[in-house]
Amino acid sequence: MPELRDAVKQCVERLGRFRQSTQKLGEQNTKASLVEPIIDALGWDIYDPDEVHREYRRRGSDNPVDYALLLLRAPRLFVEAKGLGENLDDPRWANQTISYAAVAGVEWVALTDGVEWRIYNAHALVPVEQKLFRAVRLDSDADAAVELLCLLSKENMRENRIGELWKSFFIDRQVHAELAELFGSAEPAPELVTLLSQRLTKLTNGEIRSSLVRARATFDFAAAVTTPPATSARPEAVGKATIPEPRHGGPSARPVPTRGQPQQRISPEERRVHVADMIAAGRLRIGATLYADYLGTSHRAELLSDGQVRYGGQDYSSPSAAGAAVKLAVRGPDAPESVTATDGMEFWRTEDAQSGDVASIKEIRRRVVEDQR
Repeated sequence: MPELRDAVKQCVERLGRFRQSTQKLGEQNTKASLVEPIIDALGWDIYDPDEVHREYRRRGSDNPVDYALLLLRAPRLFVEAKGLGENLDDPRWANQTISYAAVAGVEWVALTDGVEWRIYNAHALVPVEQKLFRAVRLDSDADAAVELLCLLSKENMRENRIGELWKSFFIDRQVHAELAELFGSAEPAPELVTLLSQRLTKLTNGEIRSSLVRARATFDFAAAVTTPPATSARPEAVGKATIPEPRHGGPSARPVPTRGQPQQRISPEERRVHVADMIAAGRLRIGATLYADYLGTSHRAELLSDGQVRYGGQDYSSPSAAGAAVKLAVRGPDAPESVTATDGMEFWRTEDAQSGDVASIKEIRRRVVEDQR
């Protein structure tokens, strides 16, 4: 979708200018400069209220939704926009729009501040925090942004392509949770030990159990991605077979190392570098936003001056402690420690204050060590 890709690029360029300004952009300017160009590039006629209805109300007494995108004059997608820099983690924003969409019979909701887009399934029979389908930031991964946002095009909403992908995502999320529980428990599941003992007849159950305790398994459910044809002039021309399927995850989803694949070795020099050292080196910025994805949900935290992390209104002593808090919030307070144990350096991503890109804290730590050599 060339027009969408161009729109994302232009929005990212504008973001660079807006962030240098001391004046707050505000909600209306965010809509005009960052949100409506994306809607237009997705093939929706922003000048036709039968397609893009601003300040939509199902009934005159209802609170309005910023945008309702309509097919045959029936709303198919609600878009709620906040001013650039507003905290999208405030549960009011998603909860209000999702609740209203459920009543209005609208399945899909997008929440955005112009730079981050979060897509929710309002009809999913799960708690609100699990209705999130995907989240992406324009400034951290333009390709991922195009992949996700193109699902909201007029043509693709007509074909309900996003609904098909949601089914796979919803199933994968449940399977992933069970696999993580099966392999991540401090005491290996008896049925897993039994299965392996049937296949590894020369090993005792005790040997298998000890091996499973030592094992660290990860599971990657990333979907295959196809590229839209370069000849497409408008989003409506994109056929169903050429729609890029979204990767699972959040702002900068990327492949997860699976079992048996070599992971990058961490040098002794890297292990001696702490968050405070990265702040002192000018790579991490005090007050920077941290991003993380876990079991299909996206989370934000704030980096504090002493290297602590503020998440959900509470301060944690380290990124690892904050990451464990995320997992407890998602899985519930009874989640075992073996599941919630977290490598915070890998778990959280943030902006490298020198290069301007978004990377894991572990990657930024590696850069600090390279600078010192």
